Amino acid sequence: MAQLVSNSMHVFFLWILLLSSGNILSDCERVFKIINDCNETVWPAITPGENFDGGGYALQANDSRVHTAPIGWSGRIWGRTKCKFDNNGSGTCLTGQCGSSLHCSVSGQIPLTLAEFTLTKMNFYDVSLIDGFNLPMSVRAIHGKGNCSVVGCVGDLRKTCPSDLSFKANGKIIACRSACDVFNTDEYCCRGVYGNAETCQPTYYSKKFKDACPTSYSYAYDDPTSIFTCSGADYVITFCGSM
Repeated sequence: MAQLVSNSMHVFFLWILLLSSGNILSDCERVFKIINDCNETVWPAITPGENFDGGGYALQANDSRVHTAPIGWSGRIWGRTKCKFDNNGSGTCLTGQCGSSLHCSVSGQIPLTLAEFTLTKMNFYDVSLIDGFNLPMSVRAIHGKGNCSVVGCVGDLRKTCPSDLSFKANGKIIACRSACDVFNTDEYCCRGVYGNAETCQPTYYSKKFKDACPTSYSYAYDDPTSIFTCSGADYVITFCGSM
């Protein structure tokens, strides 16, 4: 499947430039705790991953791991499923795969549930379904000030995925694709004449995602209800948890 670049990143960084211009960066580090509440192993993936055990590892069910990232770090976190890696860290995953390496240095293959962060004096974070859904995920900001809401998509969209978006392996739905990925039209991908907030509007498919996960990005210009700001926060990222 061809790798698509999420439109959310362009909008995400535009907001950052507009809102954080002129801020003086703090020298504090931020703590990230990644928890696997799923009933199976998840392989967290992080880019850039220098502060996150090289960008990827196996996390057993009901286990967690703690990392720190410096102010100025901007990156993505997602979960990979059904992976097999050899002793050299080479292998494959059914969802979220980033090349053939345990340690990710490139974005994951869609569909995937994606958390995005930029750490400045005012932190910016969101959970995006623009590239589809492969795992329930939530992000909780703690010890911060501002709009430090818990965000994410904790319902299992694999169970309610429209049939034309379903992503299957061995006859079982293992993820839910985006309409842009499936149909590849300007309207669904928010490009061409639809490449701005006025012309790119919610579609039948994005509304299905939004109804299930109100605090997650459902399409590229879904900013008002989907991007959150919080100063001085640490973060708890949970797979298969609750809000």
